[in-house]
Amino acid sequence: MLQLSHGQVQTQPGTTPNIRHIVVGRCFTYTTLINSSLSHDCEEIWRHFEEAVLHQPTCSVKVQHYDKMFDTMREFWPCDRFLFWSKTRTLMHSYAAVFRHFWTLENTLVGFMFNELVWCGQEEESGFDFNSCPEWSACGDHPVFSLWRYASQKFAEMACGNITVLLNGSIADAFNRKRESCSRGSITDLIQILQSRGFRWTCTDSDQTLMALLCLQNQQFSHQACTNPLQPTTSLQTPIY
Repeated sequence: MLQLSHGQVQTQPGTTPNIRHIVVGRCFTYTTLINSSLSHDCEEIWRHFEEAVLHQPTCSVKVQHYDKMFDTMREFWPCDRFLFWSKTRTLMHSYAAVFRHFWTLENTLVGFMFNELVWCGQEEESGFDFNSCPEWSACGDHPVFSLWRYASQKFAEMACGNITVLLNGSIADAFNRKRESCSRGSITDLIQILQSRGFRWTCTDSDQTLMALLCLQNQQFSHQACTNPLQPTTSLQTPIY
């Protein structure tokens, strides 16, 4: 993709202050309290992270630059627990809190360490830029985007058994009738791909737990799904099991 820009590159706030202490501290928290079976060297992980981000121009941090870091933080989880999501962040966290056996990217070591952080190097000097970082859309290989792309790929490679996917079928309006469902829109394309690759699947348009969570999160809606949650309807989320 060719991106043309006139004038200065669009920027956002700079690297998260105290990022080293946050990342290394989260690593120790994770390996001590969340998954004590891991014996990773948190300081070594940080060194490889620094090498990936600071040894390349800000907009040229490719996925492969994080190879050494990911090689030092391998982990494996049981099958049947993987939850993928897109455009459903808030609902996904609520859903995972109800069904605690689910495991999302944010529950992995890399997800826990870098969640909601921002980072980039300086163009002219060494070290992180704490004043401003380029926006993802204005950067060919953004250091944050490349890390999450790699993390998502690794998470997908680990997935096995029953896999749950939580998708947004109608981004603009929670109860918009012009929505995608299990029988129309791009969801049918996804189902065809699953079928062609030999996957067994089920698709649900109106999961009762999801609808209840939606109503709690959007109490301004007076939709029939909120007044009668047991009545079948179609939500904006289309989970595929």
